[in-house]
Amino acid sequence: MKIPILQKSLLLFPLLFCFSCDPLDSIIEEEQEPIIFYEASSKTNETAPSDSLKVGSWNIKFAGGRLDFFFDCYGDESLMEASEVETHLEGLAAKINQMDLDILYLQEVDINAKRSAYIDQLQYLLDNTDFNYAIYASQWQSDYVPSDGIGRINSGNAILSRYAMENAERIALPLIEEQSSFVQYFYLRRHILKAEITDAQSQVLTLLNTHTSAFAKDGTKDKQLEEIKAEVDELHNAGKSFILGGDFNSLPPSTQQVNDFVDDVCPKDSEFSANDFSAETDIMQPFYEYEPLVPLEDYAANNEDYFTFTADKDGFWNRKLDFMFTNANFQAGLVHLDEVRGGMATMPLSDHAPLSGTLFNW
Repeated sequence: MKIPILQKSLLLFPLLFCFSCDPLDSIIEEEQEPIIFYEASSKTNETAPSDSLKVGSWNIKFAGGRLDFFFDCYGDESLMEASEVETHLEGLAAKINQMDLDILYLQEVDINAKRSAYIDQLQYLLDNTDFNYAIYASQWQSDYVPSDGIGRINSGNAILSRYAMENAERIALPLIEEQSSFVQYFYLRRHILKAEITDAQSQVLTLLNTHTSAFAKDGTKDKQLEEIKAEVDELHNAGKSFILGGDFNSLPPSTQQVNDFVDDVCPKDSEFSANDFSAETDIMQPFYEYEPLVPLEDYAANNEDYFTFTADKDGFWNRKLDFMFTNANFQAGLVHLDEVRGGMATMPLSDHAPLSGTLFNW
């Protein structure tokens, strides 16, 4: 999602910037130890990972479910009641437990945000699933966002694991250059969340979770993808196994490019206008040098089985924006769309569907 262009609030805060370079704690500095480590309130099955791991990825839309938020242009919701957040988290935890994963990448997790009643969603999910550990890094952090009632925000990416993680790192990705410095100050700061797990034979697997820009029109997303690819190339060239996943906000290669999706109801001149996918030219192709969770031939044969997103809660999944890749081996991947394809309806839980697969011989 995209926060509004904040020019309408320019007159509210000029004095703040006269007295501090970061008055609202919105700048995420790498040297400030931006990784937060979590542990479940009670741990289960603490063993070393095997060479076969079930791994998943899910953009959970900050436990917003299918409420009509203003940025979707279907309604004017901006803040949730605690009861709404808790209901959505119960559904998310139920689906996560049903997937029975070893590792889970999450995007759009709120840990201290006014819009989600200040509930620490990561701690809730950790305590209500079978994961033992988690790490978190913010993508959107501010003591106060002066628009649409957003107020305090801390939202980002997380990795949940049954196994202890080490060497956690937040790797910053390029910011949207076309934004004014004021807007950029309050805007999302994209990154790669990176960590390692080690098996009983001292083999190391690098975990990488990311969420790229959705609305940049100045080539920023291309630059972010280039940096992500360079990161996994470096690991691969060093002989290290990795699994990369997340919300790439991009279509698979050889997808018929489109200007519009029927569920995008925001006006084209709106700040929340969806990506112009017609401008993309196989932007994800370089990642297919590695093994994808969903091979392109499978996607081409029946792409509806692998769609992961829709903005319309009354429609159905209509595009693939979420991916997983490895330089090891995947068994057949699954997108958890509904009771038939995944064992449980996921449409009510988020605007993204979760995906999962089994990594082996890493």
